[in-house]
Amino acid sequence: MSAIDREAVLAALRRIRPPDAEQDIVTAGLVTGLVVKDSNVGFAIEVAPEEGEAFEPVRKAAEAAVRELAGVTSVTAVLTAERAGPPEGAAPSRPTSPSQEAAAQAPRQRPLAEGVGAIVAVASGKGGVGKSTTAVNLAMGLARLGLRTGLLDADIYGPSLPRMAGLSGRPPAAPDGQKLAPLVAHDVKVMSMGFLVDEDAPMIWRGPMVQSAIQQMLGDVAWGELDVMVVDLPPGTGDAQLTMAQRVPLAGAVIVSTPQDIALLDVKKAVNMFRKVDVPILGIVENMSYFCCPNCGHRTDIFAYGGARTTAAAMEVDFLAEVPLDPVIRELSDSGRPVVVADPDTAQAQAYMELARNVVDRLEGAERKPAPRIVYA
Repeated sequence: MSAIDREAVLAALRRIRPPDAEQDIVTAGLVTGLVVKDSNVGFAIEVAPEEGEAFEPVRKAAEAAVRELAGVTSVTAVLTAERAGPPEGAAPSRPTSPSQEAAAQAPRQRPLAEGVGAIVAVASGKGGVGKSTTAVNLAMGLARLGLRTGLLDADIYGPSLPRMAGLSGRPPAAPDGQKLAPLVAHDVKVMSMGFLVDEDAPMIWRGPMVQSAIQQMLGDVAWGELDVMVVDLPPGTGDAQLTMAQRVPLAGAVIVSTPQDIALLDVKKAVNMFRKVDVPILGIVENMSYFCCPNCGHRTDIFAYGGARTTAAAMEVDFLAEVPLDPVIRELSDSGRPVVVADPDTAQAQAYMELARNVVDRLEGAERKPAPRIVYA
């Protein structure tokens, strides 16, 4: 049983009334997707796309009102132009036509990540293959090559990049007072939901809340002028991937896999998903490719070997790099010092630098396409 009573949360939210409104946000049916899990609370406030900026003070006030409740340790409130479910406490709505439903589901169309030259998604078909480790070392490698680089942690349900980048604390306000300023690690600008919630807080969000959070981290952060932004996506093929593909012109996707057959099955799904939404595949990375004993130098192919290279050839995409399974990579990542910057002369770091150079090669001269329009059939 939840430690926080849902009715207490709704009562707190009923105290919040937008300026010039006759009803509070609950009575007006603006609160959707309310989730209460132990001492953690999450919800969305649904507004018209053009009202998003004006409703930001309302979102902050609602978040603060719930945080004041006894026993609440974390609150996450997001603005969304998509309905996450029936309004809390409201009667079921009348059926709508397909055209009305499509209009209700349209995301807020505002410029996102302005000033960013190329956005590269790092993805995987399944979890546990080292995607986030690859993303952070790729970003640091691109920075070492002289590119102005940003790193966005879009892995909403498991934001791990703050620890890997050695960052903590909340992002400050940007000089204009309208956006957040990203934190910086090793000359890379970093933004993550992990900066905004407690490290131990579970992210129990529905699809529209995920989409809104990603859009806000792209549009409400003062990224400045960047040559490239690396985006660490959640594993699989869900809301976050579709949001990125629909809302920003991705320059391409890097797919991370381990060599064994079960992981490669999911690689094929990830590749086909990006192809379906017209996102170029920059190539496949084979992580945990092999293990070399640090004492005797003997090589062992723990998860088999070469499967990602073979799959890349079969799917007619590039093979970008093979990264060894090595405790040094894990130890440095856990301590917030990616191997690319902490020990750049090692074979492990050089594998990531090879990846970074291959990504740059494929980005150079590539035409930046507009974000595709996704049609749900």
